[in-house]
Amino acid sequence: MYADENVIKIKHEVLYEVARLAFEGKLDEKKENIPFELIPGPTPQFRCCIYKEREIIRQRVRLAEGENLYGNDEQNVIQVIHSACEDCPISSYTVTENCQNCIGKACINACKFGAIVAGRHRSHIDPQKCKECGRCAQACPYNAIAHLVRPCKNSCPVDAITYDENGISVIDESKCIRCGKCIHSCPFGAIGSKTYIVDVIEALKSDRKVYAMCAPATEGQFGPNITMKSWKKALQEVGFNGFIEVGLGGDMTAASEAEEWAEAYKEGEKKVTSCCPGFVNMVRKHFPELADKISTTVSPMCAVSRLIKSKEPDAVTVFIGPCIAKKSEIVDQQIEGNADYVLTYSEIRAIMRAKNVELKAGDTSYQESSVYGKRFGNSGGVTAAVVESMKEMNAGIEPKVCRANGAAECKKFLTLLKVGKLPDDFIEGMACEGGCVGGPSSYNDMNSTKRFRDELLEKADDREILGNLENYHMEAFSMHRE
Repeated sequence: MYADENVIKIKHEVLYEVARLAFEGKLDEKKENIPFELIPGPTPQFRCCIYKEREIIRQRVRLAEGENLYGNDEQNVIQVIHSACEDCPISSYTVTENCQNCIGKACINACKFGAIVAGRHRSHIDPQKCKECGRCAQACPYNAIAHLVRPCKNSCPVDAITYDENGISVIDESKCIRCGKCIHSCPFGAIGSKTYIVDVIEALKSDRKVYAMCAPATEGQFGPNITMKSWKKALQEVGFNGFIEVGLGGDMTAASEAEEWAEAYKEGEKKVTSCCPGFVNMVRKHFPELADKISTTVSPMCAVSRLIKSKEPDAVTVFIGPCIAKKSEIVDQQIEGNADYVLTYSEIRAIMRAKNVELKAGDTSYQESSVYGKRFGNSGGVTAAVVESMKEMNAGIEPKVCRANGAAECKKFLTLLKVGKLPDDFIEGMACEGGCVGGPSSYNDMNSTKRFRDELLEKADDREILGNLENYHMEAFSMHRE
């Protein structure tokens, strides 16, 4: 991740101010004051002027409220803040100091648009005329023209980002898989996601029961002493009526998917996993002919939400994790009984900060899932859980599973499946490298998180998947996308 501390600080301060005012019931009344409180002036902190800085804060407030930035009906949870994106260089081709100001002027001769002119010491490219064809760079004998790809565009695994005539980044909804990589790659903080902070706070203030559901990737994010028990206690202090770790949903998903895989294996049919919404979005948007290969089993998030709502139909369920694409799962996929809202770690921590609640060290006595369910957030974790579940149900098969780790591998193996060249029986697809623990809104770096998680899981109860589900009456709700 490349987002710098200043970008993160501004983002967190906006989220906190919105959360604080929402709890006080004064958001509509005082939200216009937020830009002036965070950017008091008279001198700018990061940009050309305080007016641009305040406009960026205003747009971030809109995202924090869950609103579209420019009053349209755009469904994408990821949006570009135009006033912040304006600071990014328009031209992606730049003449470097390697330029010898040679007589041949191969770069000028190669340009068909008159975008390059000779200077006193080196050639210059006019960004207003440049069409980014790259001919100048190819023609230069000194390799003096560099191709500078914007971080957002460079990070997008599905080429969903282009630029408009003003050089503002544009996200193509038809291509975007909502993985969120662009958000944290932009050093200007020009891309953000809509949040459900206000909706969740209003639910907490209502008479309805609100349940928190923490992703398996949560363990280890905040150090070796912050356990699921730590989260349960903290979120109860915030006002949540109940808490369930989504590793339990991993166990449920593994049991259901094991049955589905076993049936498909016997029929010679290949399948791909359905738990990662970024991967599912990739299949549906970029490999639509493979959509029928997606497992019909719901995600662990949806499984836990359905479990809660089977007992309390009016309950509000809130998923907490490192994933941006989970927001799109509830918006785009609209699966019955799914979570009502999704919060990233920065968003739930803004809510906790507004209520003066902190995470405190806890033991591992609270265990809602098996170790296999807890490892669902790792690349390969879904495969391990499903294969283990097959063993426990005596399926009598040993499937070959391709573990696609990250969006690039997902594209590679989906392409093989599309052309009938995939040697494996199934694909486990994780859009983020390392799995959910490497998600775009992770709190800690992946290696530290994995080390802390392993320490915590060594203390966890290593129970079987199916045995762990005996008390949950899964027959009360469907595990399939209906």
